[in-house]
Amino acid sequence: MSESVDVVLVGGGVMSATLGTLLKELQPDWKIMAFERLGDVAQESSNPWNNAGTGHAALCELNYMPDAADPSKAVGINEQFQVSRQLWSSLIDRGILGASETFINQTPHMTFVQGEKDVAYLRARYETLKEQPLFAGIEYSEDSRVIHQWAPLLMKNRRRGEPFAATRVPAGTDVDFGAITRQLFRHLDDAGVDVRLNTEVRGLKKKSDGTWDVRFRNRVGSTPGRVNARFVFVGAGGWALKLLQKSGIPEIKGYGVFPIGGQFLKTSRPEIVAQHRAKVYSQAAVGAPPMSVPHLDARMVDGEGSLMFGPFATFSPKFLKNGRWTDIVQQVRLGNIGSMLKVGATNLDLVKYLVGELLKSRDRKIESLREFLPTADGDDWELIQAGQRAQVMKGGKLQFGTEVVSAADGSIAGLLGASPGASTAVSIMLNVLSTCFPDQREAWEPTLRELIPALGEQLNADAALAERVTGASAEALAIHA
Repeated sequence: MSESVDVVLVGGGVMSATLGTLLKELQPDWKIMAFERLGDVAQESSNPWNNAGTGHAALCELNYMPDAADPSKAVGINEQFQVSRQLWSSLIDRGILGASETFINQTPHMTFVQGEKDVAYLRARYETLKEQPLFAGIEYSEDSRVIHQWAPLLMKNRRRGEPFAATRVPAGTDVDFGAITRQLFRHLDDAGVDVRLNTEVRGLKKKSDGTWDVRFRNRVGSTPGRVNARFVFVGAGGWALKLLQKSGIPEIKGYGVFPIGGQFLKTSRPEIVAQHRAKVYSQAAVGAPPMSVPHLDARMVDGEGSLMFGPFATFSPKFLKNGRWTDIVQQVRLGNIGSMLKVGATNLDLVKYLVGELLKSRDRKIESLREFLPTADGDDWELIQAGQRAQVMKGGKLQFGTEVVSAADGSIAGLLGASPGASTAVSIMLNVLSTCFPDQREAWEPTLRELIPALGEQLNADAALAERVTGASAEALAIHA
């Protein structure tokens, strides 16, 4: 007979870690099991070298605000990041997360553009955002001397003639989501959650009583097993699609994912790192997926500073960095093949972009770096392989962002998609709680408000509230502009 539990978490990333932590605070008596197919948690998208570590708050990412006059999406993402900050602050107070400098550091967020068209757009974007309470403190300049003060490496030996402009928000952050994930799973393990590493969930089957039969196998000893769960959350990156398809829920019909990998150029040379303390984003190339916006990022991982530039798109049929070569084929179903073919036929710019990226030599990648950092010496930089992202395909369209797919009865939910992902993990998991546990949500409200003081509040609609909440979380997280 299989063991029975209340909750099964599939995947050892920040999403499962966040949901598990919330559930343990809300229902300490619930029995929870977590499965990770690799030998440790935070080895895929949550690993700090598999992402850019940007605390996505739409401070510098132009793809969150394509219309310079419409800040709604940028504001929404910023609101969600503030929810994450509030929870992290509370978890530090409760001793669940360690000192904030182990996972979040103050790092200005900048945008840098060139050419009259992009300069005009950035100027208009600034005029819109400076009126928004959550973007208080945003600065704008077309003066090379000012931009040099913000980010010296951007301006050294830059050719004159072409217009350029930059915005800067000093209160931006660099986040090590791997550190957050590891700390949360350590807490869950101490709190009695059965965390099983090197264990791959192989099947999900709905039983007549509404619970789930979860089949798994230990990848080291090849030992099979099964567990019965009242609720299953699939936070397995690109593999979430495969498992949700195996579950047979009708809600997953029509979905597909397109895997896109990435490389970064990285340097840890102290004399270079010391000259650039910011995350600088620019405009994406024509046809590039939103996650491929070029950026030069200051990083702090395990106490060591470094710079990363990229990403350079790569292609692999795997849905995870440690996935299988057959992943892209195994997703094909009668219900999604039409949509996937339409995506291919209507995104020729993307195909052209990916082919161009795949043909780029290391020297050409260094040339791209020099567009940001004119004095870059290729000998100072190494190429590292970042994580795989599974971009959602639905209704014949390639979608940007993250999407929760849940069964009508709320017994199973999974997460598809990519950026802003980890930065908005708390809001996404609160949505899972509301969707999948509607009967308990009201009883959980007091505890959730202890964890997230401004829960449900629209901070951007109240300047005083925004200043109070963001200031409180900045103080608790030791983020000082």
